[in-house]
Amino acid sequence: MTREERLKKLPEQLKSRILVLDGAMGTAIQGYRLDEAGYRGDRFADWGQDLKGNNDLLTLTRPDIIRDIHVAHLEAGSDIIETNTFNSTTISQADYGMEALAPELNREAARLSRAVADEFETPDRPRYVAGVLGPTNRTASLSPDVNNPGLRNITFDELVTAYSEATRALIEGGSDLILIETIFDTLNAKAAIYAVLAVFEETGIELPIMISGTITDASGRTLSGQTADAFWYSVAHAKPISIGLNCALGPKELRQHLVLLSKVADTQISAHPNAGLPNELGGYDLTPEDMAKQIGEWARSGLLNIVGGCCGTTDEHIRAIAEAVDGVPPRKVPAHQAALHLSGLEPFVTVAAS
Repeated sequence: MTREERLKKLPEQLKSRILVLDGAMGTAIQGYRLDEAGYRGDRFADWGQDLKGNNDLLTLTRPDIIRDIHVAHLEAGSDIIETNTFNSTTISQADYGMEALAPELNREAARLSRAVADEFETPDRPRYVAGVLGPTNRTASLSPDVNNPGLRNITFDELVTAYSEATRALIEGGSDLILIETIFDTLNAKAAIYAVLAVFEETGIELPIMISGTITDASGRTLSGQTADAFWYSVAHAKPISIGLNCALGPKELRQHLVLLSKVADTQISAHPNAGLPNELGGYDLTPEDMAKQIGEWARSGLLNIVGGCCGTTDEHIRAIAEAVDGVPPRKVPAHQAALHLSGLEPFVTVAAS
């Protein structure tokens, strides 16, 4: 199935059922307990900086691991798998001296994801690849120095440049969707949106955009100070195919914010919460069964269109979640807006086949 054919089916997929995202790539990688050499592989054996922890690099050095993780989630019931590109911008890769690898990391991650998704796809059930743009490790709105509130360690233009480069490569690699996720600073999100739309115009290829923010703590706000509904109003101009929340909180803590978002957003709602709150060792204890029980209630309450898992979630969590939402009708986009956002897919279905 070509990208064009796949995207033509997306409106009906969204109308007919709740789509399932995958689980946490980082959590799955941690399970392999790789050492420094495991991250380096032969290609980067002599690299001058430590590379352990650069999970995105494994797309190049251990594609077998990333492939197996994708396979496990697709077997568990994922309709959408995310590329292993959470930190594949020049900004984040600077920690490892690997800025120049950013295009290759995005392109190859998308190609790998698409190849695996193709193996599971059927005419009646497309499998989508979401090209991930992570938040970077910088914030455009906040100072890194409490004694100098006006200081910034990144500019809007620098973010746009990095996100543009990543977006081009994600499209070249075969991504079906662009997912701007784990947004803790709305200005970072705006830079990503600006970059993505500019690349669409530049390339003549438009893909659906998913946006997912992060409520950082019990205050109910993002790090840059917005509530869930305020975040939506700040990014609604991008006309995303979905708006959602992920990371930081477990399903119990996230529910109230999802309710708020569901009331105001005139597009599909997504969520991929953590497997509970971290314990004293930084791990996550919410079992697949308990997480699925809570998310099943979300679905029956009409809050969801797309759902998956973030930190601490495994393919077993996704399997349980997929079973919990199976057969439950998706949230209905407000009637007067539904036609607007599904008609907004029209540009996507004229994209040249990848």
